[in-house]
Amino acid sequence: MSPKTTESGGRTGQRERVLTPARITVLLLAVLALIFIFENTRDTKIRLLIPEVTMPLWMALLGTAVIGALCGWVFMRRRR
Repeated sequence: MSPKTTESGGRTGQRERVLTPARITVLLLAVLALIFIFENTRDTKIRLLIPEVTMPLWMALLGTAVIGALCGWVFMRRRR
């Protein structure tokens, strides 16, 4: 019996469940991160190598989260 077939008569190549526990956990963490980001709205000074800029803290946090997500996405694609 091949690993893709089941004894209960399932079709070969059937799609996996859309909401797995791992996906639910990632979605929950993303929502919590967005709540944290948008709760921090005061201005802050940030040094970008040499220049110092003043921007809302939520923008800096969101930018950092987006850069981190893009890096994770790129490394996971290379791993496959």
